[in-house]
Amino acid sequence: MTEPDAPMTQIGRGVELSQRGEREAARQLFAEVWEQIGREDGDPFHRCGLAHAMADVQDDVQDELVWDLRALEAADLITDERAARAGVMSPVAGFYPSLHLNLGECYRKLGELDRAREHLERGQAAVGALADDGYGQMIRGGLDRLNERLATA
Repeated sequence: MTEPDAPMTQIGRGVELSQRGEREAARQLFAEVWEQIGREDGDPFHRCGLAHAMADVQDDVQDELVWDLRALEAADLITDERAARAGVMSPVAGFYPSLHLNLGECYRKLGELDRAREHLERGQAAVGALADDGYGQMIRGGLDRLNERLATA
């Protein structure tokens, strides 16, 4: 198995902080890493992972949306070969269900239901790239819950 590089190790530390409820510390660490990796010019793999994690520690849904959009934009630039070099064994296509789930949820919270439904549909269309494991089941369940929320909106 490939060991994570320095930026991914730092992102992992930020995720751990977030999971312990230390959201502000996680945001600060993620902001530092964002500066280190070159922001918009950095490695798309790093940018995607960082932005995806940074979105989760935002207190304002508009800020969360900005980071989720950055993650999606970066994902579009990642090749399967780059992901494999980082130790990701699945294709990059497996990133999209989660990215679209997060975007759909942001748009739902903002009341932009057409955009929320668009991302729900894109996430549902991409679930075939997920394995039938705990992660895949979690993302499928999230898409199902978003679908239910949107059906009653």
